[in-house]
Amino acid sequence: MKIKKIITFVLIIVGLYFVFTFRDHNFKRAIDACIAGSQKLEKPMTVQEAKKFCEDKIMNKD
Repeated sequence: MKIKKIITFVLIIVGLYFVFTFRDHNFKRAIDACIAGSQKLEKPMTVQEAKKFCEDKIMNKD
């Protein structure tokens, strides 16, 4: 019974590690996609302007 609790605890810790690691990866992919999309606008922005705009929009969505 005690070994099951230890295994469960270890799996939860490993799962949390992966969630927090890939959360940043997904955020970067969303920013890259937003920047690529902003280049298709009638009035394209510079890369820095698009990155700041996209970061603000994505962070405010939560």
